[in-house]
Amino acid sequence: MEAEIELFVNRLDSVESVLPYEYAAFDFCQNPEEKRPSENLGQVLFGERIEPSPYKFLFNKEETCKTVCTRTYDTQKPDQKQKLNFLKKSMLLNYQHHWIVDNMPVTWCYDVEEGQRFCNPGFPIGCYITKDGHQKDACVINSEFHERDTFYIFNHVDIKIFYHVVENGATGARLVAAKLEPKSYKHTNPENPDCSGVPMDINNQASGEIKIVYTYSVTFQEEKDIRWASRWDYILESMPHTHIQWFSIMNSLVIVLFLSGMVAMIMLRTLHKDIARYNQMDSTEDAQEEFGWKLVHGDIFRPPRKGMLLSVFLGSGTQILIMTFVTLFFACLGFLSPANRGALMTCAVVLWVLLGTPAGYVAARFYKSFGGEKWKTNVLLTSFLCPGIVFADFFIMNLILWGEGSSAAIPFGTLVAILALWFCISVPLTFIGAYFGFKKNAIEHPVRTNQIPRQIPEQSFYTKPLPGIIMGGILPFGCIFIQLFFILNSIWSHQMYYMFGFLFLVFIILVITCSEATILLCYFHLCAEDYHWQWRSFLTSGFTAVYFLIYAIHYFFSKLQITGTASTILYFGYTMIMVLIFFLFTGTIGFFACFWFVTKIYSVVKVD
Repeated sequence: MEAEIELFVNRLDSVESVLPYEYAAFDFCQNPEEKRPSENLGQVLFGERIEPSPYKFLFNKEETCKTVCTRTYDTQKPDQKQKLNFLKKSMLLNYQHHWIVDNMPVTWCYDVEEGQRFCNPGFPIGCYITKDGHQKDACVINSEFHERDTFYIFNHVDIKIFYHVVENGATGARLVAAKLEPKSYKHTNPENPDCSGVPMDINNQASGEIKIVYTYSVTFQEEKDIRWASRWDYILESMPHTHIQWFSIMNSLVIVLFLSGMVAMIMLRTLHKDIARYNQMDSTEDAQEEFGWKLVHGDIFRPPRKGMLLSVFLGSGTQILIMTFVTLFFACLGFLSPANRGALMTCAVVLWVLLGTPAGYVAARFYKSFGGEKWKTNVLLTSFLCPGIVFADFFIMNLILWGEGSSAAIPFGTLVAILALWFCISVPLTFIGAYFGFKKNAIEHPVRTNQIPRQIPEQSFYTKPLPGIIMGGILPFGCIFIQLFFILNSIWSHQMYYMFGFLFLVFIILVITCSEATILLCYFHLCAEDYHWQWRSFLTSGFTAVYFLIYAIHYFFSKLQITGTASTILYFGYTMIMVLIFFLFTGTIGFFACFWFVTKIYSVVKVD
């Protein structure tokens, strides 16, 4: 029985541009009659645009140099010249095809340094030889690419399909890999191409009629060693620097665990002595000699300035914290693997929408504890402030993508759907959470607050707010910056990210480190008789986001080859969304850790 194998094409992207484009934008061979496969929310948000292709072949039926279509460009006609110029610009920026067979990426495997073999889940449109004879990008693969100021288009592909015969007696086979090799041929006879001879060159100054004939060859090979369940392994194992990543993450974990142990030990020993000493003070003479954090017990739970804003940040931060934990947990279990395209983003968005209730509850509960009474303003700000900032940034970025004609531009219907999820599900759930939060009694504190605020003594340089906040973000950032490099690589350099187990571990360690660093600095400030801990605890661990921003700027200038104003604006626009989310997430961890710590220490000492 002959089964047809369908080859799908995805959007084309480049490491030199943030703007991906649909396959149809390039005037390649198309198959407009067939229906496009449906895409989930995550795929649409990531700009994936999968569509059927005219590359069709039957299982185990080999083809040699088969014509797909011919494209003719007359440089005298403005519309055709424009299409050719767009193709040239794409080759100059090294845009890559992404083809899919049986939900597997069609890979281009080639040797890199030290005998390693890298399997790229994409292959270039073509390449360019500069005016001084320099071979750019993929032009190095063929010595025949030597003409100056000339483009060479890969108009032919040799596709090799690897399959595994199903053993349990049933007839049939499963595809376990699809590899190709891009080639360039100047076909003189489109009706009967021979796939040999000189490469297809397009001189930058060429005029008149230019014909590009697209062809392919396909072969099949049985592969007994690769099982269907492990067919992604060869791509993931060939990803660059995988071994360095494992070593670096382990190194980071050891350092962070050691530091966490040191912080915990110092805190436990010092506090234990303090509490024991204070509880032994029975005489009034001893009581008058109180110093350090015991002195501020009457002011420690005084409501902070801008309590409304802090409670709103805590609500949004709780929403993001739970969403991140659940998403990473599902990813660890394998539900959000690279094979499930767009699943990670879909899961995150759906969880964020459904977690409006904890956001409203936390914001309302703390706002009430801070003595706030404007509950309507509080719930409206929780529902709209942080999500509104993110959506406004996202919408501006989308306008730029629309203007550039990129496939990453979210269709109007999807934007309406996202707004519907926000207004019709997330906002009502936030109101429900806020209702229960305000209905409950305010959080009971272990000590009473004095009527008159205590004067804070002159602080040393190290216990002033700004130096403490700046120092507080260093340790949490130290445990994530290696992972951050690989996450940024997967977003901007189009590499697959699949090490969710390590990411989950780093997430847990980030939570522990943010908590311990904030508690340590909070203890020092209380010992210096400074009782303004609420905002400081939030900003201490939240300052990790500032280091994230500095690192993202460094990454842009040192690692990326992005060119163009639109791409630069898009990079920093999306980075600002990530920084805001990270700020709320880490700040909330720091506040909750400090709140727990303060409540604990003042509930175990005797307060006269």
